Amino acid sequence: MLPHLGHQAVFGAIAAAGFGVLFNFGWRALVWCAVAGALALAVRTFGQSQGASLEAATFAAAAITSCAAILCRRWLGVACHGIALAGCIPMVPGAFFGQALLGFMSVSSLSAEQSVTTVISSLQAGLRVVATVGAIGAGLTIPAYLLRSREF
Repeated sequence: MLPHLGHQAVFGAIAAAGFGVLFNFGWRALVWCAVAGALALAVRTFGQSQGASLEAATFAAAAITSCAAILCRRWLGVACHGIALAGCIPMVPGAFFGQALLGFMSVSSLSAEQSVTTVISSLQAGLRVVATVGAIGAGLTIPAYLLRSREF
């Protein structure tokens, strides 16, 4: 379990730092993006190893990453929410999205019996993508709303 958790954390850090580059963060913020990505994928992997669904584990990981970024706002500055977002982007399920797209594209070349099962499996994959992206959004937003500064 521990080597797999470390593996996920390392590659989550690399992917999140890459998204930080795409978001045009500075060098100091890229380190924080990597930390956020490592935290997010480690929490999600741990949650899934404990029996949670992909969507539930993703929600928990996004919420914990958002809380950690908000609590580290002193060091992160106003970019704390952006850094949390960059840390959570590696959790977007690209494999399910690809499966849904390829399934829908292949329906035109299949027989009627085969196309029904292909459409259903593609819909299931698409719903997992929507639910997981929604879990990321909710996990990032709820702590930001609850822990927001009360200064007016």
